[in-house]
Amino acid sequence: MSDLVLEVKNVSSYYRENRRLSGKRAERKQVLKNVSFSMEAGEILGLVGESGCGKTTLSRAILGFLKDYEGEIIHYSTKPQMIFQDPYGSLNPSKKLGWILEEPLKNAGGFTAEERRKRVFGMLRQTGLTEDFAERYPSQLSGGQRQRACIGAALMSAPALLIADEPVSALDVTIQAQVMELLKRLHGERNIAILFISHDLRVVYQMCDRIMIMKDGEIVESGTREEIYFSPRHEYTKLLLQAAGI
Repeated sequence: MSDLVLEVKNVSSYYRENRRLSGKRAERKQVLKNVSFSMEAGEILGLVGESGCGKTTLSRAILGFLKDYEGEIIHYSTKPQMIFQDPYGSLNPSKKLGWILEEPLKNAGGFTAEERRKRVFGMLRQTGLTEDFAERYPSQLSGGQRQRACIGAALMSAPALLIADEPVSALDVTIQAQVMELLKRLHGERNIAILFISHDLRVVYQMCDRIMIMKDGEIVESGTREEIYFSPRHEYTKLLLQAAGI
């Protein structure tokens, strides 16, 4: 049996709506509803649902950004890293790419300046960028190059788990395919587990081994790719597939 990298047990979260003009007390609304699942080393798990269903809230809880939740989240490996939807917004615009990639190694400690430099150049090559990109600012990169840089930055600390939140939705179709191919290659080389969050069922089909369908903060169906796409059980899953023309 493969080793677990993550367990999510009965996680629920809430928020309070803004107080109404009437002055009544804000209502407490539930965002996540008893979400439970686990991930094994090297698995690519898809999380699919419409905007506002709770996907990003769940990822924030897993990453430790959201503290106010009920239930339990257990990490069996090093801290997971995040790949964001907006690559430009997640890169420091005032720093060159070499600095951005080197910073996780500085924070970790234990590396000489020369070792850090070699690792930065190595990561640039692994993500399909050349060494001269170390001297470029994010504004000097294309959208696809920025997302490659974000993937490289996330991998610098050698995590066992990546959370990819709509990582290709801001890219055109051709660049989407290139970035997805890069993720699959790095996944194979490093045996990284990836929680791949998306609303695009066609993208998820190409990327994921197992898929969870989320509606209104609840996992309404989960299964293998074949089960979800060819033998869906829940009506919401069927509606999503129909809307995607699948």
